Amino acid sequence: MREADFGTMAWYPDPPGMDAWLPIYYKVARGNGGEPDAGRRLVSWARAAGFTDVTASASAWCYATPQEREWWSESWGGRLIRSSVADHAVAAGHATRAELQRVYEGWKAWAAAEDGWYSVTHGEIICRA
Repeated sequence: MREADFGTMAWYPDPPGMDAWLPIYYKVARGNGGEPDAGRRLVSWARAAGFTDVTASASAWCYATPQEREWWSESWGGRLIRSSVADHAVAAGHATRAELQRVYEGWKAWAAAEDGWYSVTHGEIICRA
């Protein structure tokens, strides 16, 4: 199993709007029964499921080229204006459409930065029965 840990996401630069996206996503994900910091919980969940032979590791994604930044910004920024994530954020009162648009614009500004850099760590486990 491999899963991202949103609490490990780091980026540079930090244009206006980018600061709001993660808190909004946390509220939406948890409101839907998800766990954005799942990567760090995999070992615990495996043990709670009864596995005793669990090997843990981690890896990271990094987005730094212009093409990677454009793709990643559209993936996340776009999600916050054109998806069920956006719809849930608005319906639950976590953000307005205008706030989500500001977040999207922050993502696009990040993607346009020549020195833009982004990473996220993933928790990984192998369970043996």
